[in-house]
Amino acid sequence: MSTNLLGRGSRLRVTAARARHRFGTWRGERPFWAGLFTSTAGLPILYWPYANLDLAGIPLAMSTTSGAGALIIGVLLIALGLTLWYQPHLRLFAGIATLLLALVSFPVANLGGLFLGLISGLIGGSLACSWTPVATEPPTAPADCGSTAVPAGEGRRGN
Repeated sequence: MSTNLLGRGSRLRVTAARARHRFGTWRGERPFWAGLFTSTAGLPILYWPYANLDLAGIPLAMSTTSGAGALIIGVLLIALGLTLWYQPHLRLFAGIATLLLALVSFPVANLGGLFLGLISGLIGGSLACSWTPVATEPPTAPADCGSTAVPAGEGRRGN
């Protein structure tokens, strides 16, 4: 019975290692952190306009007339974060849209979700705009270009 448990435990470790490796490969092929920051930016923007807090017996309501704007901005930021994960070729569009929505959330959605959504959105949009896919093979020189090597003993100045 103990050999059966050891076999099951090692299979579980192998399965977990393979899943972790597949996730690492998937994460490396797309702007993962940009999508995470962008999706996370939508949460505080969505939360604060609809939160009813109680501060020492005094109700504190952050609800404003901009609740609809906060709802639209929050949902769009979450959708852009998912777009960055599942459509990485749209990273530039999603990054610029994230930056614009994060900036618009400052006056519209309670200071950008009390600055939490604003800062997270600016980081996510910046990461999305700066991310580039990993090159699978090195770029090759075009066939019609000649060699630009300088022969030994000659300088580039042409003296």
